[in-house]
Amino acid sequence: MLNTAVAEIDSHEILIANGSDVLGLIYAYDADNLILHQRNIAPEFFDLSTGIAGEVAQKLVNYRRRIAVVGDFSEIGSQSVRDFIYESNSRGNIFFVASPEEAKAKIFSQVTKPR
Repeated sequence: MLNTAVAEIDSHEILIANGSDVLGLIYAYDADNLILHQRNIAPEFFDLSTGIAGEVAQKLVNYRRRIAVVGDFSEIGSQSVRDFIYESNSRGNIFFVASPEEAKAKIFSQVTKPR
Protein backbone atom coordinates (compact mmCIF):
# COMPACT_ATOMS: atom_id res chain seq x y z
CA MET A 1 0.00 0.00 0.00
CA LEU A 2 1.32 3.42 -0.92
CA ASN A 3 1.68 5.98 1.82
CA THR A 4 0.43 9.22 0.33
CA ALA A 5 0.75 11.19 3.56
CA VAL A 6 2.63 14.46 3.16
CA ALA A 7 4.21 16.34 6.05
CA GLU A 8 5.12 19.96 5.40
CA ILE A 9 7.80 21.05 7.82
CA ASP A 10 7.60 24.70 8.80
CA SER A 11 10.91 25.59 10.38
CA HIS A 12 13.49 28.33 10.07
CA GLU A 13 16.30 26.00 11.12
CA ILE A 14 18.67 24.03 8.94
CA LEU A 15 17.32 20.49 9.05
CA ILE A 16 19.63 18.85 6.52
CA ALA A 17 23.33 19.62 6.91
CA ASN A 18 24.57 16.11 6.13
CA GLY A 19 23.32 12.80 4.83
CA SER A 20 22.46 11.46 8.27
CA ASP A 21 20.07 14.34 8.95
CA VAL A 22 17.62 13.01 6.37
CA LEU A 23 17.32 9.78 8.38
CA GLY A 24 16.27 11.80 11.42
CA LEU A 25 13.52 13.44 9.36
CA ILE A 26 12.39 10.09 7.98
CA TYR A 27 12.01 8.66 11.48
CA ALA A 28 10.50 11.82 12.98
CA TYR A 29 7.55 12.02 10.59
CA ASP A 30 5.01 9.31 9.84
CA ALA A 31 4.87 10.19 6.16
CA ASP A 32 6.65 8.91 3.10
CA ASN A 33 6.63 12.40 1.63
CA LEU A 34 8.10 15.51 3.21
CA ILE A 35 8.04 19.12 2.10
CA LEU A 36 10.94 21.29 3.27
CA HIS A 37 11.98 24.78 2.35
CA GLN A 38 15.26 25.87 0.83
CA ARG A 39 16.17 27.58 4.12
CA ASN A 40 16.07 24.13 5.78
CA ILE A 41 18.91 22.84 3.61
CA ALA A 42 22.51 23.79 4.42
CA PRO A 43 24.18 25.78 1.62
CA GLU A 44 26.87 23.07 1.42
CA PHE A 45 24.20 20.73 0.03
CA PHE A 46 24.33 22.76 -3.19
CA ASP A 47 28.12 22.36 -3.43
CA LEU A 48 28.11 18.95 -5.07
CA SER A 49 31.76 18.37 -4.19
CA THR A 50 30.72 17.90 -0.53
CA GLY A 51 28.74 14.77 -1.44
CA ILE A 52 25.83 15.79 0.80
CA ALA A 53 23.30 16.02 -2.04
CA GLY A 54 24.24 12.60 -3.37
CA GLU A 55 24.11 11.01 0.07
CA VAL A 56 20.68 12.52 0.79
CA ALA A 57 19.34 11.41 -2.59
CA GLN A 58 20.65 7.86 -2.05
CA LYS A 59 19.09 7.60 1.42
CA LEU A 60 15.74 8.72 -0.01
CA VAL A 61 15.94 5.97 -2.63
CA ASN A 62 17.00 3.36 -0.05
CA TYR A 63 14.21 4.26 2.37
CA ARG A 64 11.62 4.83 -0.37
CA ARG A 65 10.82 8.36 0.70
CA ARG A 66 10.34 11.61 -1.18
CA ILE A 67 11.29 15.14 -0.23
CA ALA A 68 10.21 18.24 -2.05
CA VAL A 69 12.29 21.36 -1.42
CA VAL A 70 10.42 24.62 -1.94
CA GLY A 71 12.47 27.64 -2.94
CA ASP A 72 13.82 29.87 -5.68
CA PHE A 73 16.46 27.89 -7.52
CA SER A 74 16.67 30.25 -10.50
CA GLU A 75 19.72 32.01 -9.05
CA ILE A 76 21.89 28.88 -8.99
CA GLY A 77 24.82 29.58 -11.25
CA SER A 78 26.48 26.18 -11.26
CA GLN A 79 25.62 24.10 -14.31
CA SER A 80 26.30 20.89 -12.40
CA VAL A 81 23.84 21.88 -9.65
CA ARG A 82 21.23 22.87 -12.24
CA ASP A 83 21.77 19.45 -13.86
CA PHE A 84 21.40 17.76 -10.45
CA ILE A 85 18.11 19.59 -9.86
CA TYR A 86 16.85 18.65 -13.33
CA GLU A 87 17.77 14.98 -12.86
CA SER A 88 16.33 14.91 -9.34
CA ASN A 89 13.04 16.36 -10.53
CA SER A 90 12.91 13.63 -13.19
CA ARG A 91 13.68 10.66 -10.91
CA GLY A 92 11.04 11.12 -8.26
CA ASN A 93 12.69 11.01 -4.81
CA ILE A 94 13.76 14.61 -4.35
CA PHE A 95 12.15 17.57 -6.05
CA PHE A 96 13.05 21.23 -6.22
CA VAL A 97 9.92 23.33 -6.74
CA ALA A 98 8.67 26.89 -6.39
CA SER A 99 5.67 26.41 -4.07
CA PRO A 100 4.13 23.98 -1.58
CA GLU A 101 1.25 23.45 -4.03
CA GLU A 102 3.69 22.45 -6.76
CA ALA A 103 5.44 20.16 -4.26
CA LYS A 104 2.20 18.34 -3.46
CA ALA A 105 1.29 18.02 -7.13
CA LYS A 106 4.73 16.61 -7.94
CA ILE A 107 4.62 14.16 -5.03
CA PHE A 108 1.13 12.92 -5.89
CA SER A 109 2.09 12.47 -9.54
CA GLN A 110 4.91 10.19 -8.36
CA VAL A 111 2.98 8.10 -5.81
CA THR A 112 0.61 6.98 -8.52
CA LYS A 113 3.52 5.56 -10.54
CA PRO A 114 4.72 2.04 -9.78
CA ARG A 115 8.21 1.92 -8.26
